[in-house]
Amino acid sequence: MLPGWKFVETVLAAVPLIGAQVLVDFQVAQPPPVPGDAKTCTIKILERTFGNSYYDPEIVSYRVHPDGLTARRPDCGTAGSWAAVTLNFTVTSNGTQYDRLGVFTFQNTEIWRTSTPEPTPDGIIWTYTKDVTRYIPLFAEPGTFLLELDNIVTSTLTGEYATTLYATFYEASENYPTAGQSNLIVPISTMSDTLANDASVPPAFSLNVTLPQNTVEIYAELYASGNGKEEFWYYNTADEYFNDLPPGTTYGGGPFREVRLLVDGQLAGVAFPYAVIFTGGINPAVWRPITAYGAIDLPTYFLDLTPFAPIFADGLPHNVTIDVASAEVDHTVNQNWYVSGLLQVVTDSSGKRTTGQMVTYNAQPYATTQTYGSTDANDVNVTVNAQRQIYIESIVVSGSGHSNHVIFEQNLAYTNTQWYLNGTYTQLVPAPFILGSDIAERQLATGYFTSSTAGNFGSGSNNNTCSYVDSKHNTYYRLVDAAMNEIVYDQESGSLASSSPGTPWPVTPCSFSVPPARLPGGKHFGN
Repeated sequence: MLPGWKFVETVLAAVPLIGAQVLVDFQVAQPPPVPGDAKTCTIKILERTFGNSYYDPEIVSYRVHPDGLTARRPDCGTAGSWAAVTLNFTVTSNGTQYDRLGVFTFQNTEIWRTSTPEPTPDGIIWTYTKDVTRYIPLFAEPGTFLLELDNIVTSTLTGEYATTLYATFYEASENYPTAGQSNLIVPISTMSDTLANDASVPPAFSLNVTLPQNTVEIYAELYASGNGKEEFWYYNTADEYFNDLPPGTTYGGGPFREVRLLVDGQLAGVAFPYAVIFTGGINPAVWRPITAYGAIDLPTYFLDLTPFAPIFADGLPHNVTIDVASAEVDHTVNQNWYVSGLLQVVTDSSGKRTTGQMVTYNAQPYATTQTYGSTDANDVNVTVNAQRQIYIESIVVSGSGHSNHVIFEQNLAYTNTQWYLNGTYTQLVPAPFILGSDIAERQLATGYFTSSTAGNFGSGSNNNTCSYVDSKHNTYYRLVDAAMNEIVYDQESGSLASSSPGTPWPVTPCSFSVPPARLPGGKHFGN
């Protein structure tokens, strides 16, 4: 496989529609922690230009050869024996277009949620390499790969998204052994064969799941992102103070959200979601060429469901539910959130039924919250706090006779303060196939946005500091700044840093035409 930067250069050279003023967009993130000198095999998964593509995803068949990767490519070891697997997604576009959500579904399981940067008249390109090693059990079997990227092309929204997706497989060796992995991945999804498998909530999404009777460990991964009236959920104001604001200021429902996972109606764990700003949000000009964190690779949330293993081990269907709750009295949220999930299941080699019991369960259905504020003739101040404590303890006894004492505990806190003036996380999950990491990312973005009869124009600056440390002692640090659509400073270090920084090509500083800006409360600015 070509290194990330050379890969962009090669693809760009083959795209005649992009001019000399091409803008290279990117999201600041750590490179995948994969073997640097292992033998690799790369295959193209799909290639598609998304024009008018609503409800028309790209659907392709994925096949593995019994003796290796595929019948058409060099062998990189027996299917499923790989040391790592990555996906490389490269996209080009030019014209005027909104940002669009993209969902990768494989074997009815969501494995990547992304969104598009907004193009320029001269064109943009971006490439992102994602570590999908934890999904090796899916890649080891033939199945269906689906990319849904809903786009609309009109006389004014002219941008199409030309996409290419490659998968790279890293051969295992003595130095780089086969990656740790679960025995089974079970989707929590709509199970659609024709559309992306994420579900819209509210109402809550539920699915009956049956796991093997020899299940000894279970790890959940949740996908969740706000849309519509919930895109800027952290700007929504508490219902108690909603009528104190001028009409059209923002939405109600409050600024607190927790994504909940329930098993047979019993809370199993929660996630306080990260506030991702898509490239059309607030001021589109400041997200060029650096997107907000999470815009190209939306974060996911891990929960340890192993305390529920004795329950799932009865071999019967159990109801798994995903919903999103607020701090309001009725805990409801606006429309809508897109959610899905999966269960990574580890089984015991004996094949015998797992036994044991849950010995302690301490989890309230909803977070503890406080809402308070003040109002006067011109100003409204609102603060919402939330705390969440979960403690679940079980004894899990495998069919081989091994007794495992497991505890899943969460202690989370959230606060949001809003001023309307003048009338106006670390995740560590103890599974060998889920790499625990501590990511700190800070962005300071400023810019201007001008609307006139000639169109919308804007530019800005974006300062980023990213720090990454994982449970295998991989490290990555990057400080990168952009101003007027040009990278002005870029420094990276750590064990995952490239030998030569992948600094995008500088472009002539200028303002670009953009679609209207999307603002909290359903407002738009611009023509």
